[in-house]
Amino acid sequence: MLHPSLAAVRRGVRVVLAPLTPDAVVVVACSGGADSLALLSAAVFEGHKQGLRIVGVTVDHGLQPGSAQVAQRLVEQMAALGADETLTATVTVSTDGLGPEAAARQARYAVLEEVAERLAASLVLLGHTLDDQAETVLLGLARGSGGRSLAGMRRSYGVFARPLLDVRRDDTLTACQVEGLDVWNDPHNQDPAYTRVRVRRRVLPVLEDELGPGIAPTLARTADQLRDDMGLLDQLADEALARVGGPHGLSIPLLGRLHPALRRRVIRSAALGAGCPAGELFYEHVLAVDALVTDWRGQKWIDLPGHLRGVRREALLVFERTPTL
Repeated sequence: MLHPSLAAVRRGVRVVLAPLTPDAVVVVACSGGADSLALLSAAVFEGHKQGLRIVGVTVDHGLQPGSAQVAQRLVEQMAALGADETLTATVTVSTDGLGPEAAARQARYAVLEEVAERLAASLVLLGHTLDDQAETVLLGLARGSGGRSLAGMRRSYGVFARPLLDVRRDDTLTACQVEGLDVWNDPHNQDPAYTRVRVRRRVLPVLEDELGPGIAPTLARTADQLRDDMGLLDQLADEALARVGGPHGLSIPLLGRLHPALRRRVIRSAALGAGCPAGELFYEHVLAVDALVTDWRGQKWIDLPGHLRGVRREALLVFERTPTL
């Protein structure tokens, strides 16, 4: 009988791969941890039954001593698991305007998008689990990011998909143990200097102790319930942005007529489109820029992450690069 943890991982992957046709290329992002190794193994098992081509990709961020050796070992491990092709990419992580985690994530996703384009891949699978989703919701709440944070990580967007968002981290680890896979434990995942690690190792256990078991699934379920609502609001905001935007900026009078919920989403979307890092743009930034529209008192500009600023120029709201000295 198939072990329940292994069955849970494979079921999640099977559902995501089911719509694909034979010979489709599926890229699996693999770090060597339990989540991504379990994901790759399941993708090979389920994908080969459908005639899919499975490509394992690992990204060496060069942030730790011996990272090149870890990447080489993982390439060999991915091949042994049955991946049809393996790739490794070494990136230089620039923290210009970003924290180290956000910068590494940005570099990693850029590589995965490039690989997907070159291979004409139908999907890129990411190994985020239900526990990752719960941590994301808690982090968003702590930052005051509103409904967007409660909606958590999307199950799919563009070429990316997360088949394991209903699977617990313990299940991916158990699945690897059942299959005899040698898991690499990233030292960063144990380092309390990282906020997510503190949430994982300290905050969630306290919530479980004080409020009872099942906190992580409850947080993940809340994200699912709100994601459709957020999707509708984002669609309305995109339509509003198209109406108020122009080649030189956003129309202040038209912005002022929007409902605050839509106006602030339009402002956030415009800031992101101008190059503001999503992980660094907080609600306080959006509110400050919103005040340029609704509470104009002669403010010069609002500094934003990513060396940007929001400026009011007559009847326009403009996002521009911060001048260098």
